[in-house]
Amino acid sequence: MSTAHPDAVAVEHAGLSAKQRRILRYLRENAGDRTYFKSRLIADDLGLSAKEVGANMGAVAEAASAIDVEKWGYSSGTTWMVTA
Repeated sequence: MSTAHPDAVAVEHAGLSAKQRRILRYLRENAGDRTYFKSRLIADDLGLSAKEVGANMGAVAEAASAIDVEKWGYSSGTTWMVTA
């Protein structure tokens, strides 16, 4: 569960596209249950392609204040380590 202040969340979303906000929301909602996320699995859950997720993850990682997003691995697709 995120302890981010509501104003911080609003600032966190500033400048993000709708797709990037969806990815960020997905990561925040699931970061408490999991640490590692594959781009293709995020894509499957959000109805996107793995390429779309990867292309947008840099902006998501920069904008995220309540979670840390780090590119972790490349075997059989990109894996992201997400910590709250």
